[in-house]
Amino acid sequence: MASPAADDYLKTVYSHTEWQDEAITPSVLAAKLGVAPSSVTEMVKKLAASGLVSHVPYGAVRLTAAGEARALAMVRRHRLIETWLVSEFGYGWDEVHDEAEVLEHTISDRLLGKIDERLGHPRFDPHGDAIPDAGGHIDREAFVLLGAAPAAHEGRVLRVSDRDPVLLRVLDELGLAVGRTVRVEAGARVVLDGRSVELPAAAGDAVWLTA
Repeated sequence: MASPAADDYLKTVYSHTEWQDEAITPSVLAAKLGVAPSSVTEMVKKLAASGLVSHVPYGAVRLTAAGEARALAMVRRHRLIETWLVSEFGYGWDEVHDEAEVLEHTISDRLLGKIDERLGHPRFDPHGDAIPDAGGHIDREAFVLLGAAPAAHEGRVLRVSDRDPVLLRVLDELGLAVGRTVRVEAGARVVLDGRSVELPAAAGDAVWLTA
């Protein structure tokens, strides 16, 4: 079942559980993809018939081994392209997601390999998401969501969600970036570079720290 739409579904199912354990439901899948629930039902049936997902009516959608391998291949494409756009073309980390969504379906495997080689085989994209290697292996450190981190927790910023470009720009202006060390004070207030910084409330659900 080779189609960009199928790849988008598989990548979305994978990404949903990459940083938390709750499996995705058809309704959440529809919301994330911006499509009608009836469209999700039809596509999930096709993916299940192709052995790429497992699903029971009204239950969660889960990737099979074959589905996960294909999802990881698409995740690799997306994150390498994002890294390439930032590194080679001066894009900001708030500008690359939508571009990568288009390009990931169009470039050849050969070009993708050349991009990977050109970048020195990066392990993480500009948002801190791990880039799977060519074999689908992925490395990830133990993590905690900023909003769930206790007061006085100190950790390095592992990942910032790329879903909200406005939030990314605000965090950039405040000096928060992947790799920076922060100490949690309370809520979304952190100590960064020795100064107390009040991050937007949305950062609590968008920033991950080392555990």
